[in-house]
Amino acid sequence: MFAELPAGRLAGIDYGTVRIGIAVTDARQTLASPYAIYARKSPPADAQFFQRFVAEEKIVGLVVGLPVHLDGRESGKSREARDFGQWLAGATGLPVTFFDERFTTAEADQFLGAARLTKKQRKARRDKLAAQIMLAAYLESTSRGEPQRLDDPSA
Repeated sequence: MFAELPAGRLAGIDYGTVRIGIAVTDARQTLASPYAIYARKSPPADAQFFQRFVAEEKIVGLVVGLPVHLDGRESGKSREARDFGQWLAGATGLPVTFFDERFTTAEADQFLGAARLTKKQRKARRDKLAAQIMLAAYLESTSRGEPQRLDDPSA
């Protein structure tokens, strides 16, 4: 079901035509954190941003959110996300896998609403929080998302 991603830091990508939410994991792939919202510019500028990002953050693989219908069928937006993921793999040279992102934006909105932020503050955080929620769900669905034992000397 999933493309095997290497050990090391992953980035979660909440694809959008205007903004892209980005989240990152730790090197052990146990924790996902919101990272940034990137405002798209042009394919060359976008490629430059992602190349610099993956190099600076030592990213080894990318998880792109796949928007699907409630019944699991793919949509036009799913095809756009898949096309973007293929472009991103080419631009960065990194492996890409896709993961169901249903409800991540709604869940992010719920969290942000509970924080009593203004509409502008919510908008400034929504996409990277949605990326974090999607990436955390991906980690939970893989064996790498297993929590470490507290008495594990390698932890």
